[in-house]
Amino acid sequence: MKALVFTAPGTVELREVPEPVPGPGEVLVHVAASGICGSELHGVRNPGFRVPPLVMGHEFAGHTDDGTRVVVNPILSCGRCDLCALGGRNVCRERRIIGVHTPGAFAERVAVPADTLVTLPGGLGWTAAGVVEPAANAVHAWALAGAPEGARVGVIGAGAIGLTCMLVAASGGAARIEVADRSADRREIAARLGADAAGPELTGEYDVIFDAVGAAATHEQSLACLRPGGVAVWLGLADSTAGFDAAHLVRGEKRVLGSFAYQGADFATAVDLVGGWDLSWVETFPLTEGAEIFTALMNGRATPVKALLAPGSRHP
Repeated sequence: MKALVFTAPGTVELREVPEPVPGPGEVLVHVAASGICGSELHGVRNPGFRVPPLVMGHEFAGHTDDGTRVVVNPILSCGRCDLCALGGRNVCRERRIIGVHTPGAFAERVAVPADTLVTLPGGLGWTAAGVVEPAANAVHAWALAGAPEGARVGVIGAGAIGLTCMLVAASGGAARIEVADRSADRREIAARLGADAAGPELTGEYDVIFDAVGAAATHEQSLACLRPGGVAVWLGLADSTAGFDAAHLVRGEKRVLGSFAYQGADFATAVDLVGGWDLSWVETFPLTEGAEIFTALMNGRATPVKALLAPGSRHP
């Protein structure tokens, strides 16, 4: 079958690879849509957790051999530890991720554990199904912030995670949402999707700020613009440097929470939400064009905000 393979630092290639053979407890998923994540762009440019050769792709949906339409939760946890017992599969000490530690969905087919499948509602299209995984990240971040109805919300970064944070906050009853991004095109998209304001930087004072970039400068901005007693939720992974003034954090009794992935309930909520969203910022490309679009995004192309790969069709 065809697959997009991470073969060396900075390089992905379309290749013929062996068909996946499901093991005990696994099923075969025929991929209909697989999203390119910013973490994959960074991981190919600066390899770390992802080791070539690797078929990536952890944001995906498709159908099983019997035609059941599914989206896949790519978090693989041990299921036995204290954290898993508390519902924290996303922070299991032994967690693995499909497309990072095992072959992923930048391919025509992928074998996955049966318990990772979530059945899709009948009316949900493949484009919406393809953004369930990033949306689940935003649902989880909103829950960590306390799901604060009536809050003044700031979002740093108008990529897929930032936009889904904005959309989840809107659905959760945020009173005002402002978005910051250096790209004028992405600011325009945020405004079109309902942001009350969109500019190069946040300028007000906010109850909650979501940092979907994760650079030292955005960490600093997330705290500088946060009201005393407010909460900053960091989702971005651009830089390991914290970049903030700890004394300012203490004196303002501000909170910083790290947010990684999602729990099962977050994933289910995302399935319910995405069908009602404007997803005009998502574009689908054939898997055969995957190397070209992946490389362009990795090298700084700003659009599309979200690219999905689909074996055999531009419009799955």
